Amino acid sequence: MGDPGDDTLCPIAHSTGLVGDRWSILIVRELLIGQGRFQDLQAQTGATSQMLAARLKRLEADGLVERHAYSQRPLRHEYRLTPKGRHLMPVILALRTWGEQWVKSEGEPTATRMFHRTCDTELELDGQCPSCKILVPWTEMRGQPSQAWAEERARRAAAFSDNLRKA
Repeated sequence: MGDPGDDTLCPIAHSTGLVGDRWSILIVRELLIGQGRFQDLQAQTGATSQMLAARLKRLEADGLVERHAYSQRPLRHEYRLTPKGRHLMPVILALRTWGEQWVKSEGEPTATRMFHRTCDTELELDGQCPSCKILVPWTEMRGQPSQAWAEERARRAAAFSDNLRKA
């Protein structure tokens, strides 16, 4: 039997069949911010190597991700989003907005600040530019991790590297 969403016209059912789990969404998040190497993806998502490999294969088979060799000896690949994968950005931004509004603890800092590329003004959570008074399309946004999130990511990467050395 195929995917449960195969027998419906509902685009939500089809979409969640492709990226409707935590690991796929976190992989896409990482690829959107430029992390494409397996080790970096594993460190930042917390996925096991088996889980990560399986999700990357599925994302590649579904046309969201492409593999590119960055080393021949030994052969190693990095992963990049295709145009189909990059167009998940509005979904990621919607999850970010919802999470900032409804999931974070009181006083917890924002993880990523978004800016309007045209005027370099920080955007409101809903994507409005306070300077230009427009809703900025995702293609005109630039993200910048907050210091707190950058430090968290650095700690996660260091811990992952330490665990690899000890293994």
